[in-house]
Amino acid sequence: MSGLPAQAAPPSVHIEDLTWTELREAQREGFTTVIVPIGGTEQNGPHMALGKHNARVRVLAGRIAAELGTAVVAPVLAYVPESAGHMRFPGSIDAPDDAFSALLAGAARSFQGQGFRDVVLIGDSGDYQGLLQALAKQLNAEWKARPARAHYIGAYYREAMADYRSELKARGLSEQEIGVHAGVADTALLMATAPAMVRPGQLAAAQRGSPDNGVTGDPRAATPALGQIGVDLIVRKTVAKIRTALAEPR
Repeated sequence: MSGLPAQAAPPSVHIEDLTWTELREAQREGFTTVIVPIGGTEQNGPHMALGKHNARVRVLAGRIAAELGTAVVAPVLAYVPESAGHMRFPGSIDAPDDAFSALLAGAARSFQGQGFRDVVLIGDSGDYQGLLQALAKQLNAEWKARPARAHYIGAYYREAMADYRSELKARGLSEQEIGVHAGVADTALLMATAPAMVRPGQLAAAQRGSPDNGVTGDPRAATPALGQIGVDLIVRKTVAKIRTALAEPR
């Protein structure tokens, strides 16, 4: 019989904050979905810390798990394939595609072997989305005769970010301000999730995106309130996609 009250949540949704016995009890209470968040360590201009993706995806995965109600979150993977454009900036770390996929496969197999029924992959950066999709397909072929499944949730990055950009445009921000990397969209999201990683005094230095500062966009108009719009979109869309995936027949 479980030591937790019926449908009780564990002390944290983050696996690394739990003891193994707390996690076992959570599984017995129905917490059989594990979200595997993937970040990345790369330059983000002079105004944001190198760990932007890692901090952001940890916070967002935690909120997604809390909304789902029966999910826990694995430790963030910080070593990922990076684009060549980032690698000339100190601190950016590139992992080979095969090593990245093998590490995630090992983590997913660990969870499957320990009784988790659904392994959810979400990635905060664009460079490796195709690898996550391919890995989920590979794992599902491998687990065909087992109750466990892997799910790549592309909505976390693709759909939610597209809608976020549209929301920013509706508020009068230009494409040049929103940017592709380290502009308003990126900066505002970090302000809303891990504000200590933003250097407000460097926003002016980052206003002119160029190959020299690593910025594509103009982050000066970024605010936590604009970031919260993106946070809400990402959480809502990702939760909806995960619920749809979990409801599909096994």
